[in-house]
Amino acid sequence: MAASIRARQIDSLKRMLNLNQPLTKSTAIEPVWKVLVYDRYGQDIISPLLNVKELREMGITLHLLLHSDRDAIPEVPAIYFVLPTEENVKRICQDCKNQLYESYYLNFISAISRHRLEDLATAALQSNSVTQITKVFDQYLNYISLEDEMFTVRNQDRDSISYYALNRPDAKDTDIEMLRDVIVDSLFCVLVSLGTVPIIRCPKGNAAEMVAEALDKKLRENLRDSRNSLFTTDMPSGQFSFQRPVLVILDRNMDLCTPLHHTWTYQALVHDVLDLHLNRVVVKESTPSSEEHTDPHHRHPKQTKVKTYDLSTTDKFWGSHKGSPFPTVAESIQKELDEYRASEEEVKRLKHVMGIDESNEESMGELLTDSTAKLTSAVSSLPELLEKKRLIDMHTTIATALLDHIKAGKLDVYFETEEKIMSKATLDKSILEIIQDPEAGTPQDKLRLFIIYFISGPNMSPAELDQYCSALLEAGADLTPLDFIKKWKAFTKIAVGPLQSGGGGQNTYSAMFSRFMNTGSQFVMEGVKNLVVGNKNLPVTRIVDALMDNKANPEVEDYRYFDPKMLRVTDSMSIPRNKTPFSEAIVFIVGGGNYIEYQNLMDYSKRHSGGKKLLYGASEVMNASQFLKQLAHIAEDSS
Repeated sequence: MAASIRARQIDSLKRMLNLNQPLTKSTAIEPVWKVLVYDRYGQDIISPLLNVKELREMGITLHLLLHSDRDAIPEVPAIYFVLPTEENVKRICQDCKNQLYESYYLNFISAISRHRLEDLATAALQSNSVTQITKVFDQYLNYISLEDEMFTVRNQDRDSISYYALNRPDAKDTDIEMLRDVIVDSLFCVLVSLGTVPIIRCPKGNAAEMVAEALDKKLRENLRDSRNSLFTTDMPSGQFSFQRPVLVILDRNMDLCTPLHHTWTYQALVHDVLDLHLNRVVVKESTPSSEEHTDPHHRHPKQTKVKTYDLSTTDKFWGSHKGSPFPTVAESIQKELDEYRASEEEVKRLKHVMGIDESNEESMGELLTDSTAKLTSAVSSLPELLEKKRLIDMHTTIATALLDHIKAGKLDVYFETEEKIMSKATLDKSILEIIQDPEAGTPQDKLRLFIIYFISGPNMSPAELDQYCSALLEAGADLTPLDFIKKWKAFTKIAVGPLQSGGGGQNTYSAMFSRFMNTGSQFVMEGVKNLVVGNKNLPVTRIVDALMDNKANPEVEDYRYFDPKMLRVTDSMSIPRNKTPFSEAIVFIVGGGNYIEYQNLMDYSKRHSGGKKLLYGASEVMNASQFLKQLAHIAEDSS
């Protein structure tokens, strides 16, 4: 996994946009102008990776949805990037019949079936457009890269592969098989992009095993035909098998606490309390209406201003601090702001030294001195300076919105309390006190805290449980998700050991931002605890650690072992096992993952100086609110 999954997917997309030709320098200088036609699935794959400017550099003048009304552009080639569904194939056939474009480059997100390919060929013959269909490609890009080390299956219709879809009581076998096939196809595409065939490990008797078996079968079928195998780029047979990664497929039911846990790191907080979706965050700001300024005695409702930001992996600040505790992020924004102001002051100072002010700025051309060279240098760095200012503005707005949520909901208290519950430490304040405190968070925050206590804490009597439930109801919480958790706990024979999450020291923060950008408002963290995120491993990380290092661990001793390269083995128990520790792992959570787990795995890989490379994937990335809704739906369907 030398290049990241994100980099590989971008390379594949750029090659596709270059009419499936290798990229050369002349491509960038003189691109062929063309139209990109995608469906919603294709749009979701491209949007976190390539912006409009980058598409234009690849010669894309228009990007249009397949099922929208499109005008004919007869002298331009069209690149299609769609799933090979019956509906999509019919629409492509219709486009050929209507002679919309000069030529058609058909790129299917995952492999098109022979039956659909025949439908396409028949339609091309009937519409006399065979010569116009220039190329048909299976791209094997059916996954969304959110980060260099993180991917998800899909965004459209993700409800059909969600935790709810997997666990609802009335799920039919056909629904579960469809869910399995969607996930297997996506994982297969990820492995094709990486050009590797992994060893597969999974627990027994759940959805993870079902996915692992089907993926193992799909990989074997592909490897059986060596002439058409997609993994010919895999390492030569002379190399040792320990260079292959291990693919660890897990079921969400193995740990229900982490998705509900309040968090303290930047990216996970943004996902938990703001609207983060496909790397785009929406921040709502309340601003006083204009009438309020003219008439201070007459109160008007505040207007909500909505801002959308792209959190790009090319943003160095985001890359450095997305996994940092929130107070550290606030300090770092202040530091960036100070550096920016110093650069700005340097430009002003040079202008002053040269005697340039607003009145005689025209005389700039006459002053050919050393200072001119310095000023030229300062001005040439202006675009970089403006971009830095834009990023500081963006992160300040996001951090301010997070701080408002933290203060209003006492999220630092929730995070600290849950960390203590999960690591069996003594609590400063009882759970009941927090639930009964009218100022401590929303009803949903209280329910999340109690569910973690219910799963991880000491066993409680029916009378104690009733007391907590009454307090939660009084606080306004919907207890439907708890009904599911009670049944889950009764059916799941789990030894509830400490989840080893780790808390930290607490110091009250003093004022953090002396000034908020160029205004006089304060960005201070008074009353918010400075909590350190511990280095302890979450359950998923513990399992991955045991499987990568082949440790004797009761949690993983009965995990199944698949090696798709061992083509002639009939009994999985007789497969000769790899005894060498793995340096690379792909971790996939069936039923949904989250940024807390992702960050914990990334922290774990950084702590290993030997260099453990990890890639984290999930059928969907969900925050606590989305997860609670799914739990509630399952409970409602069960009653």
